[in-house]
Amino acid sequence: MATDNHARSFIVLLLVVATALTGLIITPFWAALFLAAVVAASLRPWMEWLARRLGGRRQLAATLLTLGVLLAVVLPVAAFGALVVNQVLNGVQWLRDALQSEGIAGLMARLPGPIEHLVRRALAALPESQAQIQQLAGAQGGQAAAAVGGFLAASAGAVFQAAMMLISLFFFLVDGRRLIDWLDGRVPLRPGQFRELVDDFRRTSVSVLVATIATAGIQTVTGLVGYLIARAPNPIFLTFATFIVALVPAVGGAAMVVVVGLIMLATGHLLAGIFLLVWGLGVVSVVDNVARPFLLKGGMELNGGVVFFALLGGLAVFGGIGLVIGPLVVTFLLSTLKMYRREFGAPGSGGVGTTARGVARGVDPDAAAATAPVPAGGEGAAGGPLASRQAPSAPAKPGRAALDR
Repeated sequence: MATDNHARSFIVLLLVVATALTGLIITPFWAALFLAAVVAASLRPWMEWLARRLGGRRQLAATLLTLGVLLAVVLPVAAFGALVVNQVLNGVQWLRDALQSEGIAGLMARLPGPIEHLVRRALAALPESQAQIQQLAGAQGGQAAAAVGGFLAASAGAVFQAAMMLISLFFFLVDGRRLIDWLDGRVPLRPGQFRELVDDFRRTSVSVLVATIATAGIQTVTGLVGYLIARAPNPIFLTFATFIVALVPAVGGAAMVVVVGLIMLATGHLLAGIFLLVWGLGVVSVVDNVARPFLLKGGMELNGGVVFFALLGGLAVFGGIGLVIGPLVVTFLLSTLKMYRREFGAPGSGGVGTTARGVARGVDPDAAAATAPVPAGGEGAAGGPLASRQAPSAPAKPGRAALDR
């Protein structure tokens, strides 16, 4: 017995070590794998439909869907991000050159009248500020170059993560079902329980993805209304940019509307700029905070307050991707509690009975009752006290109440 206990303990230790090493291997690109799993779960109905239409060629269907994700999501987001960063870098360089050549006075002359007046009053309160700003602009060239180098390194990392996500998405689409079947037969759970967890995660992932796209669409339409009222230039481009920004959960479409409002203020359109600032902060941001939890609640069958705090908690702990992980964590908790209640009964029911223990071990209570030997001379046996009242047939199956207990 002692040898068996030592062997079992050593196997558990090996399992813990293997799990830890696997986690270390996955850590560098866990976010890419997670996003690929979420997207693959969302595209599973389309994958099955397309595979049937292509005569069962799953690899071809997965290739087409992966290319669709690349062309419809990854490339537009990457192109818009590169455009925004390029404009920001050009603006910083222009500001640095202008400060060195024209000074603060030349920059203030370019501002609209009301803003120029406010800036002059603010600088007048700090007599040494102009010289400090010009000196800072000339002295921070090395740090600006270092910032550009850091941006290039971050861009390379983002490209690597996107490539890993697309590769993982292809394999999840092709072999996702076989992977789930393989894990279902090896995890220490009853057959089917791991698949049940995966199905719950899939429903939550689809709800989060649909809620994100729908919320981005609602924010984009709301932002377009504000652009049209304020008569912002090139509203079609601004609408597309607002939709792309709204897909980033940690930013949202309200940030784009506020930036356009600030640009309108800087170019002398005072009323339009103020309107867009109020519209972005008071309308578009409220749409994000209201529509997303409402849409998630409809798909996850959870209380709206639970969904809201799951979103906030996931965002605070994991960043932008936490808006997906937060609801998944809550789903994991509820699924585990549901399995516990089904296996061991409700709290306060008197503990685990014989039937519950048999079910937990995978033993059919009806089969166990039918094959159990009848004690000689016992109650209910032939010739026993109940022989005159009960026919010597097979023992009766336990009722539903016994099974519930």
